[in-house]
Amino acid sequence: MRAGTSIGSNLAEQEFAISDADYLNKTSIALKEAAESAYWLDLLHETEYISDNEFHSIHTDCNELISMLAASVKSIKAKLNR
Repeated sequence: MRAGTSIGSNLAEQEFAISDADYLNKTSIALKEAAESAYWLDLLHETEYISDNEFHSIHTDCNELISMLAASVKSIKAKLNR
């Protein structure tokens, strides 16, 4: 629960970043939390705490979020390295 909700809280903080580096940091933390959420989802599924249907639905969303955040981090880094 903490990892999943931390994604949103870091993106909320990102809105008020004090610098480009801070913006990148908040986005990177959100990406790390999304990856942690994927880990916990895998664990919950492997231990049959959540059903196949629940897992596939949530895991698909989580992977999409990871892809978006990874692309954002890459784009921000490219901007900062110009």
